[in-house]
Amino acid sequence: MSDTPRPTFRLFTRGSQAESGRIADILRKETIGGTLLLAAALLGMAWANSPWSSSYESLRAYTVGPAALHLDLSVATWASDGLLAVFFFVAGLELKREFVAGDLRDPRRAAVPIAAAIGGVIVPAVLYLLVNLNADTGSHEGWAIPTATDIAFALAVLAVVGRFLPSALRTFLLTLAVVDDLLAIAIIAIFYTAHLSVVPLLTALAPLAVFTVLVQRGVRSWWLLLPLAAATWALVHSSGVHATVAGVLLGFAVPVLRGERAGRPDTGLGLAEHFEHRFRPISAGVAVPIFALLSTGVSLGGVGGLGAALTDPVTVGIVVGLVAGKPLGIMAATWLVARFTRADLDEGLAWIDVAGLAILAGIGFTVSLLIGELAFGADPIRDAQVKVAVLTGSLVAALLAAVLLHLRNRAYSGPQDGEAGNDQRAAPPRSSRM
Repeated sequence: MSDTPRPTFRLFTRGSQAESGRIADILRKETIGGTLLLAAALLGMAWANSPWSSSYESLRAYTVGPAALHLDLSVATWASDGLLAVFFFVAGLELKREFVAGDLRDPRRAAVPIAAAIGGVIVPAVLYLLVNLNADTGSHEGWAIPTATDIAFALAVLAVVGRFLPSALRTFLLTLAVVDDLLAIAIIAIFYTAHLSVVPLLTALAPLAVFTVLVQRGVRSWWLLLPLAAATWALVHSSGVHATVAGVLLGFAVPVLRGERAGRPDTGLGLAEHFEHRFRPISAGVAVPIFALLSTGVSLGGVGGLGAALTDPVTVGIVVGLVAGKPLGIMAATWLVARFTRADLDEGLAWIDVAGLAILAGIGFTVSLLIGELAFGADPIRDAQVKVAVLTGSLVAALLAAVLLHLRNRAYSGPQDGEAGNDQRAAPPRSSRM
């Protein structure tokens, strides 16, 4: 019998050069988007607590749109239902690309971020419900608020403090966040649909089908695709399902490979990459910042003071879910995958690196605010408390992760063989593992 040891499956192995380059490009764009997002959030809070707060509320409540199509919506609703559909369209493109043409088409590699995302949804929800166990019944509606990860903020923090971290960790965070978004949109569709109109929902399949046929044939003419996408969005909105679901469905319809649908040998890149380059800047630079501007404007004096807001069970549950629940769930799920597959971390990586990313995933800004509006939007006091909680929890998670990842970044920033930020660097000794 041979004494050659059996090859060990490793977690967070370095991806292909092409995939690493694509991740680096996304990081650069999301860093800019994260900066704009932060600026918009601060502006919204400052505006809502300024002498001109009435103009802020008037802007949010201003109604625009065709009443005949039941689309006479407030500006705030257009931001959450319309602009965030662009955000989820890009998320759908990214998720499909990861599993069709990315390094995560390998089921073993895909299992890690998928399991981590699931763990990062279950544990925060459980902690939230435990904190609100004896609270009023309505507070339970917010169980999904701390389950989301904000891609723009998380990647922006990672890009600033984690320049020398291995690219495999960045790929893990990006994929985790995208899968997290998919789980969030599923939660929104299933648990936060107040009423369901079957006819508009079924009717939405018609423009969606035409859109799918056109993009599968390589059509990219905006004057054909945009009306179909708008019709799909409007019909999904009329059905009672949150309209951002339409963005994900349209993203899934776009082919990643040119021969994807017919099984042709032509495996060149399809329209997904083209649309991603076109719409990611719009999503990160326009759609999400405007949503943040119109969603973070909470009057701190109007909720009984900041101290009172932070002691409410809903607020505490959200903060605990984001700061403690997300890292616990992600770390536990990742460890279980390693345990049951007998896998080990890639050479030079440490579990403390994974812990830093897990804490960073507690930044639950954009989607958490969206779920908060769906759960408590009709209650202005609860809605304000949710905003305070999401902002507080996300800020604490960002600061904790920044400190830990900065320390790890220094450990990886030794003598390098090549360009900064690649994986050809001196790794810390394996004894540094937890």
